[in-house]
Amino acid sequence: MDFYSLSDKAIEKELGDRIKALRLRKNLTQKELATVTTLSLNSIKALESGRSKLSTLITVLRELDTLDQLDNFIPEISISPMQLAKNKGYVRQRASGERLKQPLSRQADQHKTEDSDW
Repeated sequence: MDFYSLSDKAIEKELGDRIKALRLRKNLTQKELATVTTLSLNSIKALESGRSKLSTLITVLRELDTLDQLDNFIPEISISPMQLAKNKGYVRQRASGERLKQPLSRQADQHKTEDSDW
């Protein structure tokens, strides 16, 4: 499925439909799932309609024995050995911000303007 071609609402609905299919595969009613997860029936209904919190999703995935699928959902990001060597072992903790995202020619123009104030 090409998620990029779908709207956010359509993706939410698709995820809800998939959760519902998992629940039905386990032959659980919404009420039974709510009971075993200690969530409210409304939380289960909201999840299956695509209007839920992440904590609800995690709880339900755990009960449906599909929590391991989160690795497929968002794989863990690893740093390549080359990038780690380039950074001298330093692991990035934050983004560089807008200043470093500007084209180099624009940065040079800003430095010229700053230098002329002296």
